[in-house]
Parts: sequence; C-alpha cells; structure tokens
Amino acid sequence: MLDLAGEWALSDEGGGYAVAMPVPGDAISALHAAGAIDDPYWGRNEYGLRWICERDWVLARRFSSDGAAAELCIEGLDTIAEVRLNGETVLQAANAFRRWRVDVSAHLRAGENEISIRFASVVREAARLQAEQPFPVPYAAQNCPIPNGNMIRKPACDFGWDWNIALAPFGIWGGIRLEPLAPRIRDIIVSQYHHAGRAEVVVDVLADGPQVSVSLCGVGATAVVVAGRARASLTIENPDLWWPAGQGGQPLHDLCVTMGDVTATRRIGLRQLDLVSEPDAAGRSFGFRVNGRDVFAKGANWIPADALHGRITEVAVRDLLQSAVDAHMNMIRVWGGGRYEPDWFYDICDELGLMVWQDFMFACNLYPSTPAFLAEVDAEVRDVVARINHHACLAVWCGDNELIGALTWFDESRKDRDRYLVSYDRLNRTIETALQQTAPAANWW
Repeated sequence: MLDLAGEWALSDEGGGYAVAMPVPGDAISALHAAGAIDDPYWGRNEYGLRWICERDWVLARRFSSDGAAAELCIEGLDTIAEVRLNGETVLQAANAFRRWRVDVSAHLRAGENEISIRFASVVREAARLQAEQPFPVPYAAQNCPIPNGNMIRKPACDFGWDWNIALAPFGIWGGIRLEPLAPRIRDIIVSQYHHAGRAEVVVDVLADGPQVSVSLCGVGATAVVVAGRARASLTIENPDLWWPAGQGGQPLHDLCVTMGDVTATRRIGLRQLDLVSEPDAAGRSFGFRVNGRDVFAKGANWIPADALHGRITEVAVRDLLQSAVDAHMNMIRVWGGGRYEPDWFYDICDELGLMVWQDFMFACNLYPSTPAFLAEVDAEVRDVVARINHHACLAVWCGDNELIGALTWFDESRKDRDRYLVSYDRLNRTIETALQQTAPAANWW
C-alpha cells in the first residue's frame, strides 16, 4: 500500500493562489494557514471569502511507484472532482459521502508519477443541475445563503446553516492511497440474533478471492466466496454483552476475517438492540430495547465538530463524546445535515456506550428524484452501511432530517403537493431498499 496523504500543492483556476495543503484537509483551512486569506471565523469574514467556492481549484502532488498494478482508493473526496494520473482522467466523482476505488494500473509508471484533482465549483455545478431538473426543487434558503446545495451530495451545512458559516469547503477528509490488486476483503456485514445465553453472529464478507476464514471469541468457520460474497455463521455461548452507558459494560471483541495473506478486523460488541414501535394508548410507542431491557434514551444532536473538516481531530471529538457520557447521556444523534462520521467516531461511541441514531444525509430541503440522482443515493447508502454497520453503537438508521416538514415550507410544494410527495417517496424508498438489502437486520425509521 502506498499512502498518498501528506503535503499537496493547491492552486486556483486563475493562477492567483498557490499554497501547500495537507491531505487529509480542506482548502479553506490551507489558504488561511498559508496567510492567503483572513480567518474565516472572524467577524463577518466569511462574506468576503465566498469567492473561493465559485472557482475551480487543483490539488496536485508527485510520488514514486514501482509501477505495479494498483487501485486508487479515496475516502471523503469533497466533492465535484476529476482525478488525473499522469495527465489521464481516471475518476470523475460527485459524492463526498462515498468511498471511491478505481483500477489505475494502466496509468501508473515505474518511477515518478503525478496525480492531480480538479475540484469544480459546487456553486456553478449546483446551478447547472438545478436548471436541468424537470421541475423546480427548492432548497432551504432560510438556512443556506449558498444556493442549490440540495443538488450536490455534500454536507448540507457546508452551504450555510443557522449556526454555521457558509463557505462550501472542499478537499479530502479521509484517506487517499494506492492498494495492490491482490485478493481483497472489501466489507464485512454483521448481523446478530440473541437467544437465552447464546448469540448467533452471521458474517457476510464482500471479497475478491476463493474463500475466507472467520473467527470471533474463539469460534471459527470458513466460507466459500460466491459472486463476491461469503457467509459464515458463528454461535457464541454465554456471550459477554455490550450495554449502553449507565446500563452495564462495553466489552468489545475482535472479529477477524482472513483470506490467504489478507486479514481484516472489526471490533464488535455482542448485543441485541431493538427499535420498539407498537400501538399503545397514546397512539404508537417509540423506544429502544437492549438485551431484553427497555432503555430510556438520553442524548443530544451531533453536528460536525467543525465547519472546516481540516480542523477536526480525533482527540477533540473524543473529548466532546466523553462530555456527553459525563453528562449521563447514552445516545448521540448524527444529524442529517452533516456527514457520516469516520470509522474512529463510531469506535469511540462503541467504547463509551453511546448509542447512535444515524440519519442519512438529507436535511431541510426538497431533493431531486431523477434516475441519476437516485442511483447515486443508492450507491451512497450501500457504501456507508457496508462501512459502519458492524458497530455495536448503531441503534437506528433514520431516512432524513425534517424532509416531511419541508414539504410544507415552499410555495412549489404547497401548490403541487402530490408531485413533491411522490418525489419524496421515491427518495425514501431508494434509501430504505438500499439499507435493507445491504444490512437486513438493521433498525430503520
């Protein structure tokens, strides 16, 4: 594996700016660190800095390679990006929430190589996409001074919010690397079914290779890979159970999957976590039952820890989540106007016993329902769910934040209710289908 993180060179389309940029990182933070712009948080500076997201920018670096066959892997590519390797386009991406993999073997050279990423202006791209819609799709202008953010699969709050600066930052918030084209374990889907004194753990491994070996708590099994998927079932007797904060301990166990010389590990907690919604005297209940015990959810809404993702650190996030536990919370709701958090966020929640209400990333807007948009949503949901499904902390997946309410906020949807209601339903069903086909045991609301 060749890690391409580190210092890159950032420049704008007009040639007026050229600064160093750390990757992972965002361009706004890099420009500020280089002294090229004023502090975006100070006073009303953000208003004078919105020109940044109205331009195209290029991020580039050189690296040495042995020229062996490899995949380029990028996480958190934010957002409208054309990736070139040695002058040839290898990827065109338009979704900050997905992981991207592309075989670049034909473009790699033995020796020095150059990789560049052109980030197109999300303002221009969003306006183009809005103009191409078969009917208008309003956005929450009361929150977002940068228009048409609902056209782009990017954190909604990047376009502004009632608590947030509006700069539509761009960059890479995850990893970027070259991985060899070897037998590969891509993702691991974990389902749990608990009975008296016993846990059945079903492990679906998405992999390229002949067969896999799976082990957990001293129990092992092998499974043959068929059409890129292998399934193993493990029975754990007298499991040491995971509990939310204040209800018990948070023991975590290593689930190891091996295929030849390749090993992937996931830390999981053994627990039965049910969303209980049943008719009652008031209408319908809504609550969580953990290991057979009803648990009162106490928590808060989690927005991104910083408006500029280049400033977010694991240390600072851990401190915030620990503060939630210290305040006797047991649940964090990852809000749908932000981002799906990195793997280490959910690791911390597992360790601290913080259940996670996980929104899908749709908030306070109306959204397109064109085939192209829904196809992108489908791919996004499958990718995100495959990445984080195994975490003990995940209590429920929720379709969005306030999209039902948003149907009543705009003149267009009030005057033509059924058209926009059908559009919402298409989006919601796309999300639900992709979730349930990827992780059938997941709780969905």
